[in-house]
Amino acid sequence: MTQRTHVTPSNERAVFVTRDLEKTFSVGSFFGSRKVPAVQCIDLTIGHREVLGLVGESGSGKSTVARLIARLYAPSGGTMQLAGEEIPAALRARELLAYRRRVQMIFQDPFSSLNTVYPVSYILQRPFLVHGLATRQNVKEKVKALLERCGLKPADRYIDKYPYELSGGERQRVGIARALAVEPELILADEPTSMLDVSIRLDIMNLLLDLKEQEGLSLLFITHDLAGAHYMSDRIAVMYAGRLMEVGPSTPLIRAPKHPYTQLLKRAAPKPETGLEPDPIRSKGEVPDLTALPPGCPFEPRCPFAHDRCREGLPDLVEVAPNHAVRCVLYYPDAPQVQPKRLQDVMEASQA
Repeated sequence: MTQRTHVTPSNERAVFVTRDLEKTFSVGSFFGSRKVPAVQCIDLTIGHREVLGLVGESGSGKSTVARLIARLYAPSGGTMQLAGEEIPAALRARELLAYRRRVQMIFQDPFSSLNTVYPVSYILQRPFLVHGLATRQNVKEKVKALLERCGLKPADRYIDKYPYELSGGERQRVGIARALAVEPELILADEPTSMLDVSIRLDIMNLLLDLKEQEGLSLLFITHDLAGAHYMSDRIAVMYAGRLMEVGPSTPLIRAPKHPYTQLLKRAAPKPETGLEPDPIRSKGEVPDLTALPPGCPFEPRCPFAHDRCREGLPDLVEVAPNHAVRCVLYYPDAPQVQPKRLQDVMEASQA
């Protein structure tokens, strides 16, 4: 194996760092349970005022990583640091409250992430009051200012409405406002535009970028859309089957992806200049069952460049350019010379 590589952010001030982050779930019934390694070997660094895009297919572990960072899940292993301070594996209630003021999450579905029983005023007052950032006398004015910062103007038009009276985009703006209320250092945006109409997705992404600059925020932007990740992110991390496969600066990674899986994602993306037809791809199959991962690289059964060496163990992340690392034996100093397999070979291997 090669020497392990940690990819640093585009600026030197790290807001959040994970090392060897892992989460294993136990699933099953009374008659027995199985261990599911949902994420493993997750090394991420998010810099000050940086947007790190986290990309991958459904089931790749992106949302699990966000929930680990938000401490909605307790990690099974590894370490996390916030502004240079290591986060204990177990947090008491008061410590967890303080942590969540600094790390907030925007959820994917604005239809279910807001309690429809309460009006917007109540939903947005709660963060201020719970964290002691306002009094009952001035909290309404703070809520109005927050609504206007998130593009809901005039605030009086929205403050007494219930979530079911708002459009999807307006609901998501309320969700963003709720996360912003406690003045966090890091926001975890878990596919915040995927449930919205195409016509308003760009508005929400631009709002997040504007808030990042105005508030000095860092963002983890989770998406399965490479174009959206490129638009939003300073750097992109690509996940597959719970592992990081490639991490690098946004534009170089999108223009010239190194890992075969990243190349597959790019080829599968519709292209307006070709009538939205994707390029032909040399792969077949889906993300493997996490309870029965193949030995070595999890992408090996689908990879057109697969080699015997790919099954010897999980490859290390190796640096192929400044701040650009790939988890693939093809980039080892003594890399094997491999020609892509015929599509029929890959199809037969994936069905075996």
